[in-house]
Amino acid sequence: MQSWPTPDVPRVDGAPVPLALFDTADQEVRVVDAGDTAGLYVCGITPYDATHLGHAATYLTFDLVYRLLLDNGHEVHYVQNITDIDDPLFERADRDGVDWRELGTSQVDLFRSDMETLSVIPPRDFIGVLESVDEIIDLVQKLLDAGAAYVVDDPEHPDIYASIEATRQFGYESNYDRETMLSFFAERGGDPDRPGKRDPLDALVWRARRDGEPTWRAPFGEGRPGWHVECSAIATNCLGERFDIQGGGSDLIFPHHEFSAAHAEAATGSERMADHYVHAAMIGLDGVKMSKSLGNLVLVSKLTAAGHEPGAIRLGVFAGHYRADRDWSDEVLATAEARLARWREALASPGSVATARELVQDVRTRLADDLDTPGALRAIDAWATGDRGTDEEGAAGVVSTAVDALLGVHL
Repeated sequence: MQSWPTPDVPRVDGAPVPLALFDTADQEVRVVDAGDTAGLYVCGITPYDATHLGHAATYLTFDLVYRLLLDNGHEVHYVQNITDIDDPLFERADRDGVDWRELGTSQVDLFRSDMETLSVIPPRDFIGVLESVDEIIDLVQKLLDAGAAYVVDDPEHPDIYASIEATRQFGYESNYDRETMLSFFAERGGDPDRPGKRDPLDALVWRARRDGEPTWRAPFGEGRPGWHVECSAIATNCLGERFDIQGGGSDLIFPHHEFSAAHAEAATGSERMADHYVHAAMIGLDGVKMSKSLGNLVLVSKLTAAGHEPGAIRLGVFAGHYRADRDWSDEVLATAEARLARWREALASPGSVATARELVQDVRTRLADDLDTPGALRAIDAWATGDRGTDEEGAAGVVSTAVDALLGVHL
């Protein structure tokens, strides 16, 4: 699947600072110990509606990760999936009387446009489930061969489930107790009450053929992929058995990321799918999580159509820490726009090159510390409103280049 154009990311002078991120599994901030090429997998959208600011905040978080890895001299192999086979997509298409493939294509096009507008660096591999069914079938077969998956005793619907007992470390990614797992599993697409399962938490990896649903042929019977196994297959097929960062929203910690890791580990024998599991918190509107199901959405396309700059949207999102649930409002956006104007005004009298370079290193240090965007923005505010020294040629370029490269904001 085609992604979107790559924005220009200028090189920043000075010494990069190694990136450290909070790992959900180990519950600590650790340095990302990547090789020459860092492997980054971020779960993508289910394309049944337009991109809202909650989506954008997640992808902006991992755009920062990408930019800081680049600043540290790594190449980045970024992979993002599109869940273009899933119940919400089928249900929305049926409701609107359109083909589910056409609906998916139209919403992916809007997503691409929003990501390009926001200067998000695109993934190297932007892959839909439709493109990956063969790889998913192969992984499900590996799970069956390893005894990690089983067919439920239901002649009419012989679905295939993966056992939570297939890996000894199940639960390490989320650190949730069983009661919490069961609650989230029921809320987030699981089926704990399905008859015939060995354990209520066992997750669907292959849904047997149903009338009116798309199906694919497989050695174990016609059907379609489950949700979690798609990411297991795409991630390991593109990045290998173990890679550096698995990312997404905090609502994916369980069940999606727990199971996508467990399926991959059971199929490959790896002890751990990703070195870091990194999660961006939720964006709310009037104190309520922004979601398609609730309809309380702020759409990126509507913000930009109303004349709000992409850079201001980025600064509005970055005003809060990525791991903190936070609200979006007109006030947040207005504050971001005022901040952007203040920074631009300061560039007209930028001060000394030495002061500018000190600022860049401060911003680098703050961002490298688990993406401390509030601290980085405060540092630039202090530069913009404080004593910058005698104006010198090149000082403005030092600051504007760094803000562009590290924060994706064009001054």
